[in-house]
Amino acid sequence: MIKNIPDFTISPRIDQVGIEERASRFTKRSIKNETKINGLKLALNMIDLTTLEGKDTDGKVMQLCYKAKHLHDSYPGLPTVAAVCVYPSMVGVAKKALGDSGVKVASVATAFPSGQSTRDIKLRDTKFAVSQGADEIDMVISRGKFHQGEYNFVFDEIAAIKQACGNARLKVILETGELGSYDKVRKASDIAMYAGADFIKTSTGKISPAATMPVTLVMLEAIRDFYYKTGKKIAMKPAGGISKAKLALHYLVMLNEVLGEEWMNNEWFRFGASSLANDILMQLMKQKTGVYQSADYFSND
Repeated sequence: MIKNIPDFTISPRIDQVGIEERASRFTKRSIKNETKINGLKLALNMIDLTTLEGKDTDGKVMQLCYKAKHLHDSYPGLPTVAAVCVYPSMVGVAKKALGDSGVKVASVATAFPSGQSTRDIKLRDTKFAVSQGADEIDMVISRGKFHQGEYNFVFDEIAAIKQACGNARLKVILETGELGSYDKVRKASDIAMYAGADFIKTSTGKISPAATMPVTLVMLEAIRDFYYKTGKKIAMKPAGGISKAKLALHYLVMLNEVLGEEWMNNEWFRFGASSLANDILMQLMKQKTGVYQSADYFSND
């Protein structure tokens, strides 16, 4: 239990120009060939493959799970992705399809993506997903309450969802594209971590802009400061808009320089970006064979 919870009306101010300049410098790092290959494999192992559409079917979810388990078919020795993320109603299908593959089942909950519902419904949503076998829960904060300055409401809701998760890890989605400033991103990050989040996550992927490197940097620095104050490690998940392998490598450079080697694994960092997997596979095949394969050789789901 975290003691000495801070006054959330007071949070560090963020230097917008400084954050954006620093984030841009991470994109200019030179990455050697062997390091690049290792980085691509690591990024692949950090992906949460996701299908979150009203048209999702059992068959679509099973196809996604098949892909999660069989990435190595075209390139022996590849790791699996970290997780498959689905709606609560599809958790049982995904759990059965993934079997003993080691790929986790994540589920969005709490009236995703808007978060506009009662706490009772959000708790029921979470408990149902966990009862179906979800290893991880991705919740959304109540942005309306946040913008009204009702920070204790947001804190209490996250804490209640965390309790409902039981042994499942909790990813708290800030929906940074709706927060409006880096100062608010930092404040929301602090609230989530002190309330019990295991991960803080940028976005639902339904709002633009989604993840950006400056926003992620603000959140990584919040994680670093929280760790220094409490000794507790928090994981990070940028989600939405990260579709290219080169960009994923930039994120890993940033992660390593801000938080260090201990965070360089899928327990402590994830990408919420299903299309990223195909681009990584294409880049790895290019490194292996010297030629690019057509995107048609890789399934979209």
